[in-house]
Amino acid sequence: MAEHQDEVVARWWHPADQAGGKTGNQAVVCELCPHRCRIAAGKAGICRYRQNKRGDLIATSYGRVSSYGYDPIEKKPLYHFCPGSAIFSVGTVGCNLACAYCQNWQISQGDAATTYLSPTAAAELAGGRTRGGRQSIGIAYTYSEPVVWWEYVHDTALAVRQAGLVNVMVTNGFIEPEPLAELLPLIDAMNIDVKAFRDGFYREVCHGHLDPVLRTVETAYRAGVHVEVTTLLVPGMNDSEAELQQLATWLGSISRTIPLHLSRYFPNYRMTAPPATPADSMAAAHRTAREHLDFVYLGNIASEDGADTICPACGTTVIRRDGFRAAPVGLRGNVCATCGRPIVAGPGGSDVEI
Repeated sequence: MAEHQDEVVARWWHPADQAGGKTGNQAVVCELCPHRCRIAAGKAGICRYRQNKRGDLIATSYGRVSSYGYDPIEKKPLYHFCPGSAIFSVGTVGCNLACAYCQNWQISQGDAATTYLSPTAAAELAGGRTRGGRQSIGIAYTYSEPVVWWEYVHDTALAVRQAGLVNVMVTNGFIEPEPLAELLPLIDAMNIDVKAFRDGFYREVCHGHLDPVLRTVETAYRAGVHVEVTTLLVPGMNDSEAELQQLATWLGSISRTIPLHLSRYFPNYRMTAPPATPADSMAAAHRTAREHLDFVYLGNIASEDGADTICPACGTTVIRRDGFRAAPVGLRGNVCATCGRPIVAGPGGSDVEI
């Protein structure tokens, strides 16, 4: 790995004063995400890593990697994309939201140490093997927010695609339509956080807005990307039956087959109360969502329900899970071995541990 990277001028911005011509102290407007930050000379946007230097918007996190390693695909979580496979995960620093309960706040909101990893080197690792000898299927842009890493994700995804491997994004979905449209042809699968189904929650807790995220889910699905959705349930804030009904109804209106992961909240970052989501609340949320969706899973909690994949057509258990270990016991290719109902995208892997 190299230790540094020359400055990379960002995509998706314009000078704040279009008519006046560029000067070294001119403000710029970032067009990457719905914040549309107006950034003065020497300052950075909300994400902290798109900085105005001498009138150019610089992607200062390009190639800066805070964490990387091989993971089970189920850890993303993606349960219906190449189940049982290994994938190379890589993350940067910064985020364009500021969720009060962020689970990775040390890298999304802090100043974590980074090392430089070129797109070519990342693509080579994407095709590597785990310590257990498993072949990685590609790369997952995860841990922090890959949207604010747009230029690096784009360049790396090109190299990964050229190598015949897959690209996965784990994202908050807070991105403008144009940069999303240019990225989607390179992306094979996405897990998108829908943090709540109320704009008020997004504004007060996450410092963002709901509608752009819903647009991302719909756009990605319509573009043929494999999409799964995660919602972390915070007691008393986004876990009411009415809100979960709205979320599941909306997602089901796109497709009943989009998997929904309901994740258990634990106090973290700036949110130290209330306590962890009760188990009975998680079970109730699972029942509510299952009225509208074929595949609903529970995360961050041990549960008899909400882990295995059950064929909605015939009731056969097609994938058994124990933590992040997945055993495709009832799959034939990507369909249910009993009735032929399509279940997953991409071939299944093995149940061997990473």
